Amino acid sequence: MEENTHTKYLERFSRWKVLIILLTLLLLAIIVLSLNVGFSQISFWNISKILIKNVPFLGDLAQFSDIPRIEEVIVMQIRLPRILSGALVGIALATAGVVYQGVFKNPMADPYVIGASSGAALGAALAIVLGLGFSLFGINTVPIFAFVGCLSSVLLVYFISRVGSRVQTTTLLLTGLSVSILFSAIVTYLQTIAGERLHALTFWIMGGLTYVEWGDVFSTLPLIIAGVSAIYIYSRDLNLLVLGEDEAQHLGVNIEKTKLILLFFSALVTAAAVSISGLIGFTGLIIPHITRILVGADHRILIPCSAIIAATFMILCDCLARVIAAPAEVPVGVITAMCGGPFFIYLLRRKRKSVIT
Repeated sequence: MEENTHTKYLERFSRWKVLIILLTLLLLAIIVLSLNVGFSQISFWNISKILIKNVPFLGDLAQFSDIPRIEEVIVMQIRLPRILSGALVGIALATAGVVYQGVFKNPMADPYVIGASSGAALGAALAIVLGLGFSLFGINTVPIFAFVGCLSSVLLVYFISRVGSRVQTTTLLLTGLSVSILFSAIVTYLQTIAGERLHALTFWIMGGLTYVEWGDVFSTLPLIIAGVSAIYIYSRDLNLLVLGEDEAQHLGVNIEKTKLILLFFSALVTAAAVSISGLIGFTGLIIPHITRILVGADHRILIPCSAIIAATFMILCDCLARVIAAPAEVPVGVITAMCGGPFFIYLLRRKRKSVIT
């Protein structure tokens, strides 16, 4: 009997490994395809040569002298860092969304809805307006300010919404909305006193990847990798939390410590994402739900699959943002809001029907 159970577990785990590999291959294909999207059309053959040329060691062996310099600049200095940053933002927001929905046991929790994004926005806006965009120990201070604002917002919403050991759905949504409105009002005030930094702050608040550079990718990459890795380590504990706090505590989980650790690292990745992309809502709401339908509720599988699907989703949204109003660009936050708004209304309607019935 134990051998059959072990065999079924191995078969199930192998099936999810294959799925993760397929999703990763799809993501890589979307990255290559998106390098061709934009005002300047570059052939896939030239894109392939440019990518090979810029691979360490391999590029020294491949001598491509017929590549136009302007095309190489467009691919390597404009499109590729933008695409990779979009993938990182999607990974961060979806992972944080999975955590918030698990910790709060609430299907409508995500970084945008519960005020995490607005807190990160306030912190980053303060850094921009006050001109504090210097480097501290090799890390830009904008992500640091965004992290402090994000963590403060999440903890504030959590402790206000908590009644005993439970967080009510209605209380969570209303508290998150109230905190978001408050922080948004402060950010609006900062816009009125931003002076010459107004344009950068306004465009950043709308949520976009237009001005992302390699420096932004390199500064947030270690934060997101560290945060997502730490969250994944606690994926088993997150599974137990979803089952119930009594059961989790009985199985040896330190409830409050685990929650604080998960909220801390969720705030870290949310802040890192917001610091380079501005306010991009609903990605952390949509993707975990869709992924949960596809792969189930096991967070050991849900977290990596959500991260990969969200990275693909963000890249596709950014491609749409580049072409939908060409030659102008639409902020990618507008695209995700157009997708996430109706989905959020659907969730509210379904939640209301379940309460009535």
